[in-house]
Amino acid sequence: MWAAVKARLRRREAAKPEPVPPSESQQPEAPSTANLPASVPRAVEVRPRAVPSTPASRESDASLFTDGMLGRRLTEGTVDEVLDDLEIALLQSDVAVPVIGRLRRDLRRELAGRKLRFGVDAEEAIRTSLERSVRAILARPPIHLAEAIRAHASRPYVILFVGVNGTGKTTSIAKLAGWLRREGLSCVIAAGDTFRAGAIEQLLVHGERLGVRVVRQQEGSDPAAVAFDAVAHAKAKKVDVVLIDTAGRQHTNENLIEEAKKIRRVVAPALTLFVGDALSGNDVLEQAKLFDTAIGIDGLILTKLDADVKGGAALSATYVTKKPILFVGVGQGYGDFAVFDPDWMVHRLFAEGTGG
Repeated sequence: MWAAVKARLRRREAAKPEPVPPSESQQPEAPSTANLPASVPRAVEVRPRAVPSTPASRESDASLFTDGMLGRRLTEGTVDEVLDDLEIALLQSDVAVPVIGRLRRDLRRELAGRKLRFGVDAEEAIRTSLERSVRAILARPPIHLAEAIRAHASRPYVILFVGVNGTGKTTSIAKLAGWLRREGLSCVIAAGDTFRAGAIEQLLVHGERLGVRVVRQQEGSDPAAVAFDAVAHAKAKKVDVVLIDTAGRQHTNENLIEEAKKIRRVVAPALTLFVGDALSGNDVLEQAKLFDTAIGIDGLILTKLDADVKGGAALSATYVTKKPILFVGVGQGYGDFAVFDPDWMVHRLFAEGTGG
């Protein structure tokens, strides 16, 4: 994200015309006194004494992007011009309009009318302000999943997964199953995507590789019944966690949304997680919002974050839904699944040399 912002700012700076000193022919001429009567006193030419330029005098008459910018005050007009460029760069980085509005307000409040410390240029000031604002957006109260599971009053702890087609939901469930095992917690997977035989087979392969039981029924069965059976099995076997897959559904498909609501009524999950593809840009934001409105979600899992060079989707999704990001997918392997760290995300968004 920062790469796009910085490039925009530098293009703006490079496009500024250089000040052109007036030529001798443009210099104002002093009024001639040669033809005045002798009774009229001649004006005495007074040359102004050169006043050395002090830091204080330079600060008072300079705008943001002139002559090095050191020790200068940032005027509100100049900050507004910079914010317009920032808005374009952020839009290009998949940052949603509500997030841009928040960043603009934060930046204007921090910079407008203030004076840059000697040694700090405008680019550095903008970057520092943006980092601080982004960190605040990402700092949602976290859900420490392993601790929440251990502290849960009864077993099993049920997690329901929702999302649209092709976001990596089934693979994320398998990755989370592997993560839970590394945390010393047992789990079972409910193959609730009964509309697609391939989804059941995919989970069976994952379950075999991970040593995790997959509860399933035949294709076309009631997904809520599959979820119920998985919870009953977990209770009987004293399994810690049930992970419930659901059919990848468009957030506008009312029938499938109603089906997800039925699963919630039947098994009363402790946690409902939306799985979104970071590469889908602002689409993931709209999907998360509508799933939250229709079903209610508690947190986010973002997949393919390793391939997302822009980073705006992650920032936008958590800001608009006001839900924390629990995990991120950063590769294809079972181990390429990490607990979300806001500091890591800030570093990634502002790393020098990244795309976007």
